[in-house]
Amino acid sequence: MEMDAQQEADLDPLAEELTPPGHQSGFVAVVGRPNAGKSTLMNALLHQKIAIVTPRPQTTRTSQLGILTASDFQIVFVDTPGLMQPRHLLDEFMLDRASESLRGADVILWIVDGVYAPGEEDRAIARRLQPLVGVKPIVLAINKADLLVPDLVVPRCESYRALLPDTIPWILFSASRGRGLEELLQLIVGALPEGPRYFPADQITDVFMRDIAAELVREQLLLQLREEIPYGTAVVVGEFKERDNGVTYVAANIFVERDSHKRIVIGKRGAQLRQIGSAARREIEELVGGKVYLDLRVKVEPKWRRDKKALRRLGYSRP
Repeated sequence: MEMDAQQEADLDPLAEELTPPGHQSGFVAVVGRPNAGKSTLMNALLHQKIAIVTPRPQTTRTSQLGILTASDFQIVFVDTPGLMQPRHLLDEFMLDRASESLRGADVILWIVDGVYAPGEEDRAIARRLQPLVGVKPIVLAINKADLLVPDLVVPRCESYRALLPDTIPWILFSASRGRGLEELLQLIVGALPEGPRYFPADQITDVFMRDIAAELVREQLLLQLREEIPYGTAVVVGEFKERDNGVTYVAANIFVERDSHKRIVIGKRGAQLRQIGSAARREIEELVGGKVYLDLRVKVEPKWRRDKKALRRLGYSRP
């Protein structure tokens, strides 16, 4: 005898929990040009650091999920690399990831940096979004309201709004200060379709702790090294385990493209590497909630950003 949906729900005590009546859910692609504040926004909404944040553009390299669950909705944010013109295979990988997120999204959240007037990168993103207007909900979020002088608020907002049709909802907010986050969240939830919970209510991200640890090391490379050197670095965690004494042992390799870069990362008598390791270790300890022993090694992988096989080995496989 076949059962209807209600009978199945009565037999399965988890069914109602997984899909409450009227529950809304969906994947929200967070897009924008590099350094617009996408990762800062995700961390703020989730109340937990899952994405690294630095003042440098192109900090985010992969599409990472941030999962926000409430009693009546579940938002799966997809933090994408900044949309930009590719210069090498790594940039092409990042652009593929961002484009893939757009295709699979239920809602598109376009983050722009309100400190600056729209530039060619913003106009290029607007052109990319135009075919999706009316097909998928789009929300325009103008970030860094706290850094805008009052006289610029209206003209700056109007200049960004002019890039998309008037029907697109928009908001001025500050991810770093938390201003307007609740209103932005309401706009996103209002655009979600009805649907089930895709992930358990207590899950925050799809990324393993070891991968977040690798990103936290790369964050310090971006923060502490100058010019182009940190852009040519990749971090791979080879071992991540808790030892009998309760200390989490993390062994990570830092890959650079040149011997000269290796010397810079290590520094005189290892001073620079110790400084990078010390700062990264504190962040990882915050992540795991306990003591961490971080073992860093620096290796040379020539021109890895332009080598398909090297990109694959280092975890950057194109879809």
